[in-house]
Amino acid sequence: MSARAPEGYDPRAFEPFAVTVDLAVFTVRGGRLHVLLVERGEEPYRGQWALPGGFVLPRESAGTAARRELAEETGLTEDAVSAFHLEQLRTYSDPDRDPRMRVVSVAYAALVPDLPEPRGGGDAASARWWETADAGPLAFDHDRILADAHERIGARLEYSCLATAFCPPEFTLGELQQVYETVWGVELDRPNFRRKVLTTPGFVQAVEGAPRRTGGRGKPAALYRAGAATALHPPLLRPEGRTT
Repeated sequence: MSARAPEGYDPRAFEPFAVTVDLAVFTVRGGRLHVLLVERGEEPYRGQWALPGGFVLPRESAGTAARRELAEETGLTEDAVSAFHLEQLRTYSDPDRDPRMRVVSVAYAALVPDLPEPRGGGDAASARWWETADAGPLAFDHDRILADAHERIGARLEYSCLATAFCPPEFTLGELQQVYETVWGVELDRPNFRRKVLTTPGFVQAVEGAPRRTGGRGKPAALYRAGAATALHPPLLRPEGRTT
């Protein structure tokens, strides 16, 4: 049962506005950071590329709407999407950010392992993965949202175990290192990275069984899965001045 408005309160005294969710969905493909974009099939900005998202339904929370939109735009089931790391970025509420009406958007950043090519959903004409460096200009204020999301992810990798969200359930340390290098845009020293990961309690957990070969001529690479930790102590800080 919905709560009744208090006596004397008139909701018509306030100008109505809409609430939407926008998603910056990142993945690593071919050693490059990619973001999911949709081509708008309707006005405003028909034919332009934008972050996926949509309006929050009347009986829906922003978080539920974000996962629903992510499922629609990737073609995955909502159960599958529920396993992905999705975090609220910030709220964007500039009065003129949408030419249709006053729209307040709650933005989310999603980190997913490499997925198949997406399909357009809702009012999207098509959807595809774009290299983050080549994305834009985007519709609405989505360039700003994308930049904020990229910066947030880079900072979170320093203090959390978030990088494992980009990896498959079982991964090599080389694959994990590639995530850091791709998001940060820096080259990391392999022995030093390996030492930091393996000496950080709960960061990764070795997988029992035969190791997987990396495709090179070296010895087989051991497999790991995400550990139980959520924060890194000490943090794994990005190096300065060593760009890829």
